[in-house]
Amino acid sequence: MLEALREEICQLHQELPRWGLVTWTSGNLSGRDPGTGYVVIKPSGLRYEDLRPEHMVVVDLDGEVVEGDLKPSSDTASHLYIYRHRPDVGGVVHTHSAYATAFAAVGQPIPVCLTAIADEFGCTIPCAGFALIGGEEIGREVVENIGESPAILLKQHGVFTVGPDATAAVKASVMVEDVARTVYLARQLGEPEAIPEEAVRKLRRRYAEEYGQ
Repeated sequence: MLEALREEICQLHQELPRWGLVTWTSGNLSGRDPGTGYVVIKPSGLRYEDLRPEHMVVVDLDGEVVEGDLKPSSDTASHLYIYRHRPDVGGVVHTHSAYATAFAAVGQPIPVCLTAIADEFGCTIPCAGFALIGGEEIGREVVENIGESPAILLKQHGVFTVGPDATAAVKASVMVEDVARTVYLARQLGEPEAIPEEAVRKLRRRYAEEYGQ
């Protein structure tokens, strides 16, 4: 079932350790099939280098396993909460990438003080409250606080990103760590200034409508 999506989600998982966003078995990502509404997600506790397409678990939006022999990720309920409340989302990624999670550890958002943040996120990257792992609580924090951003920090936990598909969500997770590192380094020199809102809107619009082919 959903062979192509399982292959895609398995391959995208390899991007997380490649970009230094996860360690050992931490983190996960999922993708939603637009035809069936089923979600393909990483099994719990498997190392990234051992993952194969057949290991991916297919679940419905209520969390029932549709296909797969392994237990799905411990964050499955939160992924599914996001999908149920955000029909525009086709991919969700969770990481504990170091610099972004450092902001989360102290409960601070990442200010829109770089053109890269304006381009990719279009706003300050918010930080939601603390929530325990295993239920829908994290998903609720994401939905209620993420706004228009494709990324959000979870206080004392890590990072969640969303996108129209799984690839876009992975890109957002790479980019949020990149800008978090730069903002952290900038703060060793001084306090970076926020870019004015009108300039942020122009930068975001240009990036969304004109950048690339």
